Amino acid sequence: MKESLQSKKVALLASGGVDSSVAMALLKEDGYEVEAFYLKIWLEDELAFLGDCPWNEDLKYLEEVCKQLDIKLNIVPMQKEYFEKVVSYTINEVKNGRTPNPDVMCNNHIKFGMFLEKVPKGFDFIASGHYAQTQKIDGSTYLKMAPDPIKDQTYFLANLNKDILNKVLFPIGKFSKTEVRSLAEKFNLANKERKDSQGICFLGKLKFNEFLEHYLGKKPGEIIDFDSKEILGEHSGFYYHTVGQRKGLGLSGGPYYVVDKDIDENIVYVSKNYFSESKIRKTFNIGSLNLFGKKLSEAENLSVKIRHGEKIYNCSVETNKITLAESDQGIAKGQFAVFYDGDICLGCAVIS
Repeated sequence: MKESLQSKKVALLASGGVDSSVAMALLKEDGYEVEAFYLKIWLEDELAFLGDCPWNEDLKYLEEVCKQLDIKLNIVPMQKEYFEKVVSYTINEVKNGRTPNPDVMCNNHIKFGMFLEKVPKGFDFIASGHYAQTQKIDGSTYLKMAPDPIKDQTYFLANLNKDILNKVLFPIGKFSKTEVRSLAEKFNLANKERKDSQGICFLGKLKFNEFLEHYLGKKPGEIIDFDSKEILGEHSGFYYHTVGQRKGLGLSGGPYYVVDKDIDENIVYVSKNYFSESKIRKTFNIGSLNLFGKKLSEAENLSVKIRHGEKIYNCSVETNKITLAESDQGIAKGQFAVFYDGDICLGCAVIS
């Protein structure tokens, strides 16, 4: 146990999943004084149309783990804040034909934002079970990629206020998922065999299209071949589709890809020739830049992710224009572009 840490209090964002539970156990093992905080972001009646409320199971597991580790559990109601900052943003972006990222906004505005106003005084750090690390460089604190490229979650954290990074701990950030599972076995946690959620983070088990249908309903329109202008079928609403999408179009004779949307006429344009030279996509403009320290032009090896995952592109920047080293057919307005210099995350911007 580290003597110097015995007085350090940590508020841990806990979900009931294996990752945050292992983070909790590691912090306690290292001598931190830990309290768990579960953010309740959905009202029961908001989920009634989809059946059982998904947070009941989460809370059950979390209560068992906290009891095992002798850690106090706090349940923080944040339904109002979540709806205003995340749900409303998501609905508005989709209605305007853009591709939102509610996970990024949830981290920025809720987990590492408005939650801080709810934490009692006296806590030295905020911690979570994200796969990310931090590193101080020339006086500034940056996010750093986790060693597991598949699980790395710096993409979802890149819009955090740079001032909060000095107070954030990511206990599992240096481990792979396999190692985290092994640690769950070592600590014999009650949820050690619980499967990872396969849904979108901010919706838990709920499917994004079900969420959209609940709030926006259906708005049938035409699916048109971008090249021939032939009407190929019907969609349930342009907001169910994003540029680069291949699955879920219900068209035969494909594969077809979404290449554009006309939100005024409610038309979704598709093409079989998505990867042709005429449709190469290598450049995009950015806005709403959030950087942790150095400018993008100061990076030695600038690269960018335009979605969560392993794929990362070398790129160059000129003012607010980004040029990729190779083409990507899934660039969509509203997506976050997250920038790196090697394994150091520099921050992010919105594709405009």
